[in-house]
Amino acid sequence: MGVPGGGTGSSCGRLVAAAASLVLLIHLICGCASPAAAAAATAGGGGERGAKYKDPKQPLNARVDDLLRRMTLAEKIGQMSQIDQENATAGVISSYFIGSVLRGGGSVPAADAPPEAWVEMVEEIQRAALSTRLGIPAMFGIDAVHGHGYVYKATVFPHNVGLGCTRDPELAKRVGAAVALEVRATGIPFIFAPCLAVCRDPRWGRCYESFSEDPKLVQQMTSIISGFQGEIPASGRRGAPFIAGQRNVAACAKHYVGDGGTTRGINENNTMATFHQLLGIHMPPYYSAVIQGVSTIMVSYSSWNGVKMHANRFLITDFLKNKLRFRGFVISDWLGLDRITSPEHADYPLSVKLGILAGIDMVMIPYQYKEFRDDLTTLVRNGTILMSRIDDAVRRILRVKFILGLFENPYADPSLAGELGKQEHPDLAREAVRKSLVLLKNGKPGDEPLLPLPKKAHVSILVAGSHADDLGSQCGGWTIKWQGLTGNNLTAGTTILDGIKRAVGPAGTNVVYSESPDAGFIERNKARFDYAVVVVGEHPYAETAGDNLNLTIPAPGPAIIRNVCGSIRCVVVLVSGRPLVVEPYLGAVDALVAAWLPGTGGQGVADVLFGDYGFTGKLSRTWFRSVDQLPMNVGDAHYDPLFPFGFGLETQPSIY
Repeated sequence: MGVPGGGTGSSCGRLVAAAASLVLLIHLICGCASPAAAAAATAGGGGERGAKYKDPKQPLNARVDDLLRRMTLAEKIGQMSQIDQENATAGVISSYFIGSVLRGGGSVPAADAPPEAWVEMVEEIQRAALSTRLGIPAMFGIDAVHGHGYVYKATVFPHNVGLGCTRDPELAKRVGAAVALEVRATGIPFIFAPCLAVCRDPRWGRCYESFSEDPKLVQQMTSIISGFQGEIPASGRRGAPFIAGQRNVAACAKHYVGDGGTTRGINENNTMATFHQLLGIHMPPYYSAVIQGVSTIMVSYSSWNGVKMHANRFLITDFLKNKLRFRGFVISDWLGLDRITSPEHADYPLSVKLGILAGIDMVMIPYQYKEFRDDLTTLVRNGTILMSRIDDAVRRILRVKFILGLFENPYADPSLAGELGKQEHPDLAREAVRKSLVLLKNGKPGDEPLLPLPKKAHVSILVAGSHADDLGSQCGGWTIKWQGLTGNNLTAGTTILDGIKRAVGPAGTNVVYSESPDAGFIERNKARFDYAVVVVGEHPYAETAGDNLNLTIPAPGPAIIRNVCGSIRCVVVLVSGRPLVVEPYLGAVDALVAAWLPGTGGQGVADVLFGDYGFTGKLSRTWFRSVDQLPMNVGDAHYDPLFPFGFGLETQPSIY
């Protein structure tokens, strides 16, 4: 039965038809969508009912093609936009068709938030994304560079510099799988890890995020990607983005390319290298990452021979996408497009043009998403950026979203709620700590080795140093906060002091802790102690703030070493993200251990100190004598290290 006065021959009917035709014409003129998509939009159904892209039985490319042809330009630009969680209101997501959200800058659901609060935060964003015309799910991303470190009570593993010292790709894979489960427990499917930088200068504040100065070792440790994403089956296609299922996450190899080779190790600086040097030193880890099916790759802030990587079409499009045939999507770093110009954000339309034409697909724009949309829309409409470039970007993003399973499973799997911090993960972290420790000295000339330490009745131990009982300093940067925190009230874990007390407790050994004993204390009490454990090192830091041109042990570390080790047999445990100047103290100490940044598993340090396990770690970095030698890497013509790349004394487990 018809509606009175509603026939096509009526004036009202003619107005409706004219309006529909006008909408269709606008879409066609703008190049915003196909005629079918525009017609469907005017019908009010969005074309989604019975659509191929919603059918999981359809081939991947058919789903991507079907969805892409339905999208307007505004919807495509929305998919290319990643905004900060603090700005990701339901209104913003639905109005701007935002395709991705990140947790950055310290935003959390609440202080000490449990997994359930994280899940609710992510799902609120997802509900807004699914309510849009086409219902394209959002992709929430977070930094998880050594565990799900921003989340309270997550397992914090050793930073990559320590994992590199294990020389154990299978261990790295297991760490990756554990991290993926803890991230999924909070409802998050996408992480900005691993860092595949080949750090050539320890003065760089991100050097601890690098597995090694040696590209071959970094290549081996890319096995962590298969832990994050799952192992490609034997019948699967190598080199195509791959994510095994809801127990895995989409990984992000970063920072493409040359970030570890900047002049003097200055963050975001210039890497001077021939193309041959770039291919030989900094590119190899990306070969392995692409073969393992890494889903995304993040572009570096740094420059190569003066050209900003965020604007480098040759390396992003010609080499990565065309030569290496990378099929995932390329993402910018935080405000990466802004930093193409100097000063930052000086000419944003130019930055958008250069970045998108270079081949960046998703843009991390925490704040200025409206400006990005407007500028990119103008650049497409005036022909500066072709629709084919936009479609390439969106096709890559949608491909990863389909592979990630977001269309079928956009919300968290409640069965994974208990994965955060479950006992198997701290146990794995403790194993990783044990295998990462490098023994640099064990005994003075003519003396018996000090390690492993005895744990027996009537032995008295002095434990000293700023880092002996400081969980935050053990974890370093990217833990709860971007730059990290000191203290023991930030998350759950075991300090090195806790580990020592637990290791010797059953034997009845007496442990005395003094954070910073002065010379008077030592003189009065030196006869009491059989030996001392001195734990000192760097304070937490992350990129830029961690750049350091002198690399000395921070105060009061040197004074503690002098006071204690001058009178008592001592082992110094150095907690740091890189080699530091230690030669002035070598004569005074009986044993020296590089503990790197071991994370929340401090008991792993005690396990090896007291001989429950032997030392096996080998240096993943050259240990210099003086900063004047830097940069100095294995294979250099003038190679004169204090401890060479690959060095590490070994001990056997004790039999008690």
